[in-house]
Amino acid sequence: MDRERFEKQMAFALEIDKEKNIFRQTHLSGHGRRENDAEHAWHMAIMAFLLQEYANQPIDIARTMLMCLIHDIVEIDAGDTYAYDTEALKTQKEREAAARERIFGILPPDQADCLKAVFDEFEEWETPEAKFAHALDNLQPVMLNDSNDGSDWVEHSVGISQVLKRHARSHEGSEELAAYVRELLEKHLKDGKIRNE
Repeated sequence: MDRERFEKQMAFALEIDKEKNIFRQTHLSGHGRRENDAEHAWHMAIMAFLLQEYANQPIDIARTMLMCLIHDIVEIDAGDTYAYDTEALKTQKEREAAARERIFGILPPDQADCLKAVFDEFEEWETPEAKFAHALDNLQPVMLNDSNDGSDWVEHSVGISQVLKRHARSHEGSEELAAYVRELLEKHLKDGKIRNE
């Protein structure tokens, strides 16, 4: 065993435990507490496996699941940026870039480079895997919010234009999942849970 390498791997494994303390605006099903980033990532990774047949193009499922698992690790330093917080969105990329360097930099260089590449691939939104992971990143909170009668949209007084902007590219990863999301949004718009503008 290369003890120095092992110590770096273990340090990273411990560091990412902090992701469990980053809470999102989305609530767990059954009107539970707010979910944390680690739960969101785990949920997305399982959904990637379950729903891979709905990807527009064939995907490397292992890479997609890894992408889902690491895409929010940077929020350990950068914090969760709520999808509809226009002020926080202005500095999100800068905060996350600094976090990417520090957190993945804990690892041995080969593994740091590997995970940075997967993280960057997600951010660049160009490969079938990244597009599908983004479709899931958008679907998962909608699914939970739907299960909670749209309460998160009501709490934040979210308008339909905000939601549609957030989901504008979901169809690039999965036309079928994007259509399903539209069905849910139309239901909540009709019920007044999403503001009609």
